[in-house]
Amino acid sequence: MKKIVFILTVFITLGIQAQTPEERGLQIAKAAEQADLGFNSSTVHLKMTLKNKNGQTSERSLTTKTLELNEDGDKSLIVFNSPKDVKGTSTLTFTHKVGSDDQWLYLPSIKRVKRISSNNKSGPFVGSEFAYEDLSSQEVEKYAYKFIEEKGSLLVVEQDPVDPKSGYTRRLVTYNKDKGYRFEKVEFYDRKNALLKTLLYSDYKIYKNKFWRAGTFIMKNHQSNKETILKFSDYNFDANLSEEDFTQVALKRS
Repeated sequence: MKKIVFILTVFITLGIQAQTPEERGLQIAKAAEQADLGFNSSTVHLKMTLKNKNGQTSERSLTTKTLELNEDGDKSLIVFNSPKDVKGTSTLTFTHKVGSDDQWLYLPSIKRVKRISSNNKSGPFVGSEFAYEDLSSQEVEKYAYKFIEEKGSLLVVEQDPVDPKSGYTRRLVTYNKDKGYRFEKVEFYDRKNALLKTLLYSDYKIYKNKFWRAGTFIMKNHQSNKETILKFSDYNFDANLSEEDFTQVALKRS
């Protein structure tokens, strides 16, 4: 029996070693996607803190709704609740596995829905260090992959955007394979392949015994020395949202 187990272990090890960095990178991305399937829909409240290069801060509150779709990318709706100058501003995102995402911005001051051009997806989201393309769900088809290194339970994978209109040449994503392949860190490189931003995930909690969600995002812009902090609270995975909650009518109504 010991001999059989040893032989099987050798074969498994050889199989892993035989993978190319591209194959292993893709395998990790698929494992992460599989680990998060089945949440259906969710809502969450956020506090956004904007910090400028001098350390001065301003705060905003917002709500995010998300609808999981298996045949295509997820849909999300973000609504700002305060302060007064951004209250009612909302963004609707339809992520697509193939091709450019569809995004719309509602501005209550002019009572208009504005479509966000795919050429502008690298622009800042309502003055934050997050770009509009950062709002899209993580779909495997959006990137080409290359495994970089393994450090204990952490796996580092390079992701190169397929979309030529992306504001990034590549991302370095750190996964935690022992915690549902959740993200621990993402490094974003600009079109000149210089490090632009780093996103750190912390204060994780697990919901419904499966879905890992970070309580804190910290996005640091290394080129401007600005920072955006997101604090998440009151996750609800029993919202029972439908596609009717993610339309341009719903965008204006929000």
